[in-house]
Amino acid sequence: MNLRHQRVRELLKREVGEVIRREIPIHQAGLLTVNQVGLASDLRSATIFVGVIGTPEQRKTAASLLNKESKRLQALVGRAVVLKYTPHLRFVIDHSIERGNRVLEILDQLQKKSPADEGSSENH
Repeated sequence: MNLRHQRVRELLKREVGEVIRREIPIHQAGLLTVNQVGLASDLRSATIFVGVIGTPEQRKTAASLLNKESKRLQALVGRAVVLKYTPHLRFVIDHSIERGNRVLEILDQLQKKSPADEGSSENH
């Protein structure tokens, strides 16, 4: 990946995050974070991976709001980012935070069980 491509991805990540923070209310859609930006080689389209911290209902609302508002958000990003073409934005809900939290919960449960199991095996 060339340097320009990488710079445009970082710029889009920052600007899309800022626009989302300003335009999408937290109480409605939870806390939204731009985790990653996938950018086409011609810079004309971008996939924005958005993490949602909130209730399951807020996650659903976030997905529908981002899809419904994508054109408006794209226009706002286009005003902030000076490129020959403003990339077409496609939003995808990124579940990696949820999966990571679930793994941490499982590890925590295993760790809590482990000392009790070791103590019982020593008595045998």
